[in-house]
Amino acid sequence: MSELFEKSIRTLELPRVLELLSEQAVSEEAKRRTLALRPSAEAEEVERLQDQTDAARTMIGLRGSPSFSGVRPVAESLSRADRGGGLNTRELLTIAELLSCARRTREYWNADQAQQTAVDHLFDSLHGNRFLEEKIKSAILDEDTIADTASPELQDIRRHMRVAQSKGRQILQRIISSPSYAKILQESIITQRDGRFVVPVKAEHRGDLPGLVHDVSSSGATIFVEPMGVVQANNELIELEAKEKKEIERILAELSADAAAHKDDIQWDYDALVHLDEIFARGQLSYKLDACRPEIRRNGSVSLRRARHPLLDQSRAVPIDLQLGDTFDTLIITGPNTGGKTVSLKTLGLLCLMAQCGLHIPAASGSAVPVFDRVLADVGDEQSIEQNLSTFSAHMTNIVRILAEADSKSLVLFDELGAGTDPVEGAALAVAVIQRVRSCGARLAATTHYAELKTFAMMTAGVENASCEFDVETLRPTYRLLIGIPGKSNAFAISRRLGLPDEVIDEARRQMTGESVRFEDVLTQLEEKRQALEKKQTETDRLFLQREEDARRAREFREQMEKAKENARSRGEAEARRIIQEARSAADAAFAELAQMRARQARAEQMENVNEAQSALRRKLNEAQEAAGGRDETEREPIPAPSRPIRVGDQVELPGVRTPADVAAVNKDGTLQLTSGRLRMTVRPDEVRLIEEAEKKGRKAAPAAIRQHAAQLLRASAPSELDMRGMETLEAESAVENFLSAAVMGKLETVTIIHGKGTGALRKRVQEILRRSPLVKSFRLGMYGEGESGVTVVTLK
Repeated sequence: MSELFEKSIRTLELPRVLELLSEQAVSEEAKRRTLALRPSAEAEEVERLQDQTDAARTMIGLRGSPSFSGVRPVAESLSRADRGGGLNTRELLTIAELLSCARRTREYWNADQAQQTAVDHLFDSLHGNRFLEEKIKSAILDEDTIADTASPELQDIRRHMRVAQSKGRQILQRIISSPSYAKILQESIITQRDGRFVVPVKAEHRGDLPGLVHDVSSSGATIFVEPMGVVQANNELIELEAKEKKEIERILAELSADAAAHKDDIQWDYDALVHLDEIFARGQLSYKLDACRPEIRRNGSVSLRRARHPLLDQSRAVPIDLQLGDTFDTLIITGPNTGGKTVSLKTLGLLCLMAQCGLHIPAASGSAVPVFDRVLADVGDEQSIEQNLSTFSAHMTNIVRILAEADSKSLVLFDELGAGTDPVEGAALAVAVIQRVRSCGARLAATTHYAELKTFAMMTAGVENASCEFDVETLRPTYRLLIGIPGKSNAFAISRRLGLPDEVIDEARRQMTGESVRFEDVLTQLEEKRQALEKKQTETDRLFLQREEDARRAREFREQMEKAKENARSRGEAEARRIIQEARSAADAAFAELAQMRARQARAEQMENVNEAQSALRRKLNEAQEAAGGRDETEREPIPAPSRPIRVGDQVELPGVRTPADVAAVNKDGTLQLTSGRLRMTVRPDEVRLIEEAEKKGRKAAPAAIRQHAAQLLRASAPSELDMRGMETLEAESAVENFLSAAVMGKLETVTIIHGKGTGALRKRVQEILRRSPLVKSFRLGMYGEGESGVTVVTLK
């Protein structure tokens, strides 16, 4: 990469974009790599980088970004461990955190592998090592603590240490608690000196407590004595501490050797995680800038739709449309100062550089950029007192270097080309420079105020005018870029807005040549006509879109009606088939019942004849018995006398028969004509038992209970809710009427119709049906907790 290209990258502010990118990365190495990112000149490499950014953005949208918080450099530690060196606790914990991050990142990828992406190989290459990770974390609790369970030997040593400490403290505790030692102790406390437990003794009682003196206070009034009884326990503790230190060193050495054995895999995981961190940082930045992937073209043409400069406030930046390299290879941008010319120029160059770095660009879908070998820019005022360079000299120095490096794979950007010198000579130089750059085959965009360059663009094939729009009514720039239209500098209008007196502006107008005035007047008229045409075009587009929307809604309504008709037809045919089937079933049942009734009638007639014969035979037998001298009254059960004479309509019961019979008539001879179903017979009053009124009521209670139970079953089977969601309005009437009929038969008082919220058409249709239904007493929309406007609660009569 040449020095001029690197300078152009800084001029176009790519490093500031890379700073935004580094803020999205987590690991320090990924941040460093993003800041060092440079555009690629290979189209295949750019496509690969864009694929990676695409994959990361998609994953972030679906599952969020994986965590890279545990990614820290481990190369130096692994190298030392590989040479046999021991790692400290911090280094081993760093390795464990890296292994944990690799494991979690692979699990993140394994959670959803529905589609192949450009980053699958990086996820798949992660090794992880859960055994080593858990071994380190279970042995090292933090940088300063080794767990007792790190080894059985360490656990045993620390158990003995606790015993020794307890033994020494018990001896000391007895000393400070004993009244006999109270007068020789400075304080009744236990402390440590040189790692050994001691008690503070008054200097004048030095010989009253045998032991070793380890320290003296600064005043000399207190000496710190280790009693002889504690010396042995403290000596044992010192020995155990030495063993503990040695065992910890052995444990760390063992863990270091385990890490060294997997050095290559761990280092690979570190590099892969840093690479993934960098890729997901690009995806995060894409979301932050509301960016999209550009198409990468091979023909050198640029097409930016609603492009925004990434360093501007994205909510306030005015998007621009810009084309270059398709029908024209040179774009001359004119317009007022502060109108957005330089921003448009920088946006073009910066978005091309971002795309070649694998970044999505803040533009609308459908934008396309080529891959340039270099983007060369001369933007801004670079005058230097130290180098004795004026504004013109500084610009010309850059232009000379650009002309030396530009070729057919270059994008060249000039800001205020030819400015800083005599306008006539500056315009001539600008035209010559443009022609030289075009002869190299490079794509060129330049900003200027020179009318000569506007004329040059109108008269030269392959060169196109563009302008930054200026609102002549508000005298303010709109920052929109208009391709194909030369712009005015609007210096007089801007000066008036900034407060320059009108007489000064009028004098300036008089100083202009007639040709310049006419040219500016033509541009003014063109701009006014353009704005008027644009307003008409905007209104035409609005009406066209409205017509398209109306046509779309009409098509949808027609399709909906056709679908409703088809559904109604299908439901009607199904209903007809069901009715026919039910009619057939009912007819078959009726025929079967008729046959049964005929059979029962035949049997009943036969039984009636038999019963009459039996009755006649019984009467003759009775008469014969009476004639023979009476019958044995003990053979039959006595019949209770009726409480009143038997009348027509009474119910009686024959002895031995539990079925009641109705009294149809009382004959002149006192005999009774009885009917029970189809059976008829004649009996004497003393041969039957009158069923009294109390007994009749008892017999009626059971059928009433059965009827009540049947009503309860009917009520339980009737549905209390009707769900109409998904139905067409044409289906609503029959569904609602059938539902209400079933509810009334089930004796329900309140029912609910669920029609959903939606557009409200189904709700309106249901309520129309309810208003005219004779079964409905009242209805209302559901309250909070009932479904609100999505349901209608109906009270039945």
